[in-house]
Amino acid sequence: MTTRADSKKRIVLPTARPGDVFDVQRFGEGQFMLVRLARPEPKARLTRAQCLRAIAGAPLHPKMDWETLKGLTREP
Repeated sequence: MTTRADSKKRIVLPTARPGDVFDVQRFGEGQFMLVRLARPEPKARLTRAQCLRAIAGAPLHPKMDWETLKGLTREP
C-alpha cells in the first residue's frame, strides 16, 4: 500500500475509522510503525447535583458585594 502526505502532513489509512488513536514509533531513517490503541472510554457526564456541588465548592467566589466593588473601582 502506498499513500502520500498532504500539505498538512496528514496521510489516509484505508482501514482507520474516525476516532481511532495510533501510537507512532520511529525505527530509523524513514521507517515508522503505527500501532492502533484501544479507544478511550468517554468520560461520564456529571449529573445536575454534581454540577451544583462543583460550582458551590469552587474556590473563586467574590469576597465583597457588587455595590462595594463598584464604589472601589469607579470614579466619583
